[in-house]
Amino acid sequence: MPQKKVHRVAKNLGLSSAALIKLLGEIGIKVKSHMSILSEEDIKKVRAKISEGKKRVKKEFTRRYTKPKVKVKKKKIDTMAIKETVKSTFAKLEKKESRKHYKREVSVKLEPEPTEKLVEVVDFMTVAELSQALKMPTSDVIKKCLDMGLMVSLNQRLDLDTITLLCDEFEYKIKLMSAEEQITTPRDVEKVERPPVVTIMGHVDHGKTTLLDAITKLRVVEEEYGKITQRMAAYQITYNDRIITFLDTPGHEAFTAMRARGAQVTDIVILVVAADDGVMPQTVEAIDHARAAYVPIIVCINKIDLPNANVNRVKTQLAKANVIIEEFGGKSISVETSALKGVGMPDLLDAILVKAEELELEAPVEKAAKGVVIEARLDRGKGNVSTILVQEGELHKGNPFVCGPHFGRVRELFDDKMNKIDKAGPSTPVSVLGFSGLPQAGEIFLVADNEQRAREIAYQRQLMERSRKLKAKSKVTLLELQEKIKAGETKELKIVLKADSAGSVEVLDEKLNELSTEDVSIRVVHKGVGNINVSDILLAGVTGSICVGFHVGPSTNAFESAEREGVEIRTYRLIYEALDDLRSAMLGMLEPKLEEVLIGEAEVREVFNIHKLGLVAGCYVKDGRVIRNAVAHVIRDGKEVLASKVVSLKRFKEDVKEVLVGYECGVSLENAGDLQKGDTIQFYKIEEISKVNGR
Repeated sequence: MPQKKVHRVAKNLGLSSAALIKLLGEIGIKVKSHMSILSEEDIKKVRAKISEGKKRVKKEFTRRYTKPKVKVKKKKIDTMAIKETVKSTFAKLEKKESRKHYKREVSVKLEPEPTEKLVEVVDFMTVAELSQALKMPTSDVIKKCLDMGLMVSLNQRLDLDTITLLCDEFEYKIKLMSAEEQITTPRDVEKVERPPVVTIMGHVDHGKTTLLDAITKLRVVEEEYGKITQRMAAYQITYNDRIITFLDTPGHEAFTAMRARGAQVTDIVILVVAADDGVMPQTVEAIDHARAAYVPIIVCINKIDLPNANVNRVKTQLAKANVIIEEFGGKSISVETSALKGVGMPDLLDAILVKAEELELEAPVEKAAKGVVIEARLDRGKGNVSTILVQEGELHKGNPFVCGPHFGRVRELFDDKMNKIDKAGPSTPVSVLGFSGLPQAGEIFLVADNEQRAREIAYQRQLMERSRKLKAKSKVTLLELQEKIKAGETKELKIVLKADSAGSVEVLDEKLNELSTEDVSIRVVHKGVGNINVSDILLAGVTGSICVGFHVGPSTNAFESAEREGVEIRTYRLIYEALDDLRSAMLGMLEPKLEEVLIGEAEVREVFNIHKLGLVAGCYVKDGRVIRNAVAHVIRDGKEVLASKVVSLKRFKEDVKEVLVGYECGVSLENAGDLQKGDTIQFYKIEEISKVNGR
């Protein structure tokens, strides 16, 4: 007899997989998941159960809502009474005087003139463009600028603040147009089904790229140095006459960096977990990043062929990380595979197609193409080459486009196997030649009407980028979150939590959750063990969180990223200090405090014991600078072993106030009882955080 899988039967019956599994349990048929096999006899039982239910519902409906027929007795018609009534009515009509008729005056309702005048503007418009948008002479705009103390010419570009002031003077309200609105006119376009875009994530060396090799047969591992993915790549396969697009990332940092630029490219995340290794720190980080992006997760338990593989332990660890698989009553699909031996690949692809059917993925085709940059590189023979994932419309050879501050015309299109093609539809990764420069991953790619329009928008974006760099980016600080809580703009305090040990993380997480009230809640977006890294900063920037470190601090790269992304880092050594600060922020009583700001980092290359001075560290400044009287933290094997102060700073035999990066120096610390060769010393200066600007 023919056998069918649960999800196929559910689709034919118009049910979800979960509903069918529940129905099978009611009639005594036990199945594990949506991939279980049903016989023809089981399917007949299901159909009989559904039919029985329909009959019961129909019977109940008929009993409740069908009214009993009531026999109505027909009255006898009295003809004599009718004749008398007609006679009396005619008599009344003959006696009645005729009424005068007056013409009704028709009042014409005049539509009220709109009180608000709206004008569509973009940043860095010229005076001529603004006057055209306002539909008034250029001389009036220039005169108004002179009244405001601005000397402008016809082709001078105005920033958004100036444009807003001018529009207010002319009693216009502004609507800021995006690049897509400038290029295309919005219209209703029919949407069609598109392939799913799948990102593979997980801990290093758990077999992500090997899994992709087993699916695509491209031998990607052999091309990467050390058999570890170093760059982002996109591939496409066909399975059961359905197309699936795969993204291979070097880590979740790239995944979050794209989201930070507003590019939501992934439909499904495959979380790869090695059966012999279990859930690792980067696995937890990948789960948090996928959850923050509201993307469904398919768990792939890899390396099941190894002798020390333990699948049940992995499932239990995933449950502790709040990823509940279907077998345990959750919603996440779990598939067991061996990428090296090609075991479980059809089941994994079936799971992807099932999840894609549930998501009902669609995209318009009959419109100008829109996409996102996955990767960009400089090729010696081809020039600037960017990998674009098309999201909407069709991209054709020869289309003019704009992408961030860059523009160009599509000179050539290549598919994922570097074959030349003429067009690409939604969810298709293509390599595009013709960029004026190299865009960043996550930049939005838009097709324009003509190259001149694309050039204008690219130039506007260059001016906006230059202006953004000149202006200091407002930081997401605890003091600013306090003000938002007071104003009622937010009711949630989001935190990325890092500590020196797993025990400290769990205790802090539990205590922070206890601080939540009915009005304001605390949500730990991500928690982990170790120093605050770049990935933590990117996640905090995307989710609007602050980074809290307990007995750990940021790395140099993380500190620079925090300055760039505008994320506040708070470090504590006592648990009650951290809880008091966060409680005060929730209650609106947080006061300005002194903060340690990282200014430099040095490596201890030799330790000298000098009479009357004690231990002196011979250091090489790796980053930033070292200043006298700076606060110093000694880091050994990723943990802080000493917090002290610089009491003496020498360059050769001379006392100096500071030593810059790339130079050697001698550093003497206060009460330095333990210094070893190879230690890292981080130097901080003390600054007061103000309530106005967070620093």
